[in-house]
Amino acid sequence: MKALLVYPLFPKTFWSYEKILELVDRKVLLPPLGLVTVAAILPQTWEFKLVDRNIRAVTEAEWEWADIVILSAMIVQKGDLLAQIREAKRRGKRVACGGPFPTSVPDGVQQAGTDYLILDEGEITLPLFVEAIQRGDETGIFRSNGQKPDVTTTPIPRFDLLELDAYDSMSVQFSRGCPFQCEFCDIIVLYGRKPRTKTPAQLLAELDYLYELGWRRGVFMVDDNFIGNKRNVKLLLKELKVWQEAHQYPFRFNTEASVDLAQDPELMQLMVECYFDAVFLGIETPDEDSLQLTKKFQNTRSSLAESVDIITEAGLRVIAGFIVGFDGEKSGAGSRIVRFAEQTGIPTTTFAMLQALPNTALWHRLDKEGRLRGKDGNINQTTLMNFIPTRPLEEIAREYVEAFWQLYEPEQYLDRVYRYFLKLGEPKCQPPFKLPSWVDLKAVAIVCWRQGLKRKTRWKFWHHLFSMIRRNPAVWEHYLIVCAHNEHFMEYRHIVRNQIEEQLAEFLAREEKLKASTENRKTQVTV
Repeated sequence: MKALLVYPLFPKTFWSYEKILELVDRKVLLPPLGLVTVAAILPQTWEFKLVDRNIRAVTEAEWEWADIVILSAMIVQKGDLLAQIREAKRRGKRVACGGPFPTSVPDGVQQAGTDYLILDEGEITLPLFVEAIQRGDETGIFRSNGQKPDVTTTPIPRFDLLELDAYDSMSVQFSRGCPFQCEFCDIIVLYGRKPRTKTPAQLLAELDYLYELGWRRGVFMVDDNFIGNKRNVKLLLKELKVWQEAHQYPFRFNTEASVDLAQDPELMQLMVECYFDAVFLGIETPDEDSLQLTKKFQNTRSSLAESVDIITEAGLRVIAGFIVGFDGEKSGAGSRIVRFAEQTGIPTTTFAMLQALPNTALWHRLDKEGRLRGKDGNINQTTLMNFIPTRPLEEIAREYVEAFWQLYEPEQYLDRVYRYFLKLGEPKCQPPFKLPSWVDLKAVAIVCWRQGLKRKTRWKFWHHLFSMIRRNPAVWEHYLIVCAHNEHFMEYRHIVRNQIEEQLAEFLAREEKLKASTENRKTQVTV
């Protein structure tokens, strides 16, 4: 069996980072870990080719070669996923589809022409799919019916199928699931509230394979809450620390975690000793009432600002996620988020309007209340809310655009990065010195030219850089990398403003038309 694995396009998002990736001659931030894991679970007697459409298009030869086309996608990739299903069917290919989006909303994928729906977690449903293929079944829907796989049986992903040079970072996964109950989160719907972890030996074997393939850059632990099972993650980190030291720290790690990381000094210490240098926190909002309503109780147990400072001082750069549009939210939520970011100094803050994702507790509640505008949801930063909020949508959208615009005003961004890195703890690892590559030197030169000479940021850029080298020299390289992120945000804030304002104008026009139509009917009834 010749299986063509296709990963659909992402629209431009906060995480696209095109301008930054261009500086270092790379195409995409992260690879499709799900598809290379699928390739490892399927029979190894099959032949595989993988095309990440974020790197390049599928060639005519690859379409012709394939016996079956297998796709996986997140919700934000919906548009290109459906287009690729239709293209495969136009060419007479059998199509199998799985991943978070098809699992959450299988109907649209099926209507596009998918022959095999491989839903839920692949360790259980992929063998069912293979059995169906061997029987000669031409269609099938394969579900786990609530069963969760033991991830200690998951094989090493087929990283060899990737065009490694195109990626800025690699992805590995240690755990699935999260112990918390945030109302808007689909992770607990897809993977459950009992975190399941691989063994340390299993994860280290994946790193060994990446090392053998010649990978020497960043590695993202894609766990939605890396510290969901603190006991097991500490066992991993203790062995990872030894592995990193023995291999001279070839990988710099980052991950996602809950804010209660700040309450565990041992865990933070282990992370920085393993060469973790950044962690994404879902802070969501500084408004405690909204956190309580959305059941994000873990963010209310201690001061969020103090937690950010504790994690920062430990040596982990915080990347924060924020949301506006919670029920009962008071006016000015966007401004409060900006003030929180400025107070803590967090440089990189993802920011979006709340979306009701399919099958989440929020989605079910709003559906019951008759407040859903759409049934599939989206998590892009350029999308209006898909439900009727408790305050005017126009007010929320304008607050959001203004806050996003302000957060990434170039001079304000540089000031925030500077303040933050002055308090960032020193790294605990000392990788051997190596001469920078020509690509890295070119990237630094471009950033220095644009931010230090060409633009009005020039005075701040040089003042802050030399001050950082003098006052916190151990982090100056990391600091310069985050300054370079300004290249992306300067453009992306325009995209956010333009697309949100365009959607808002269309929404208001529809509302005005509906209002006029309703008033007209009332007049006719009265007459």
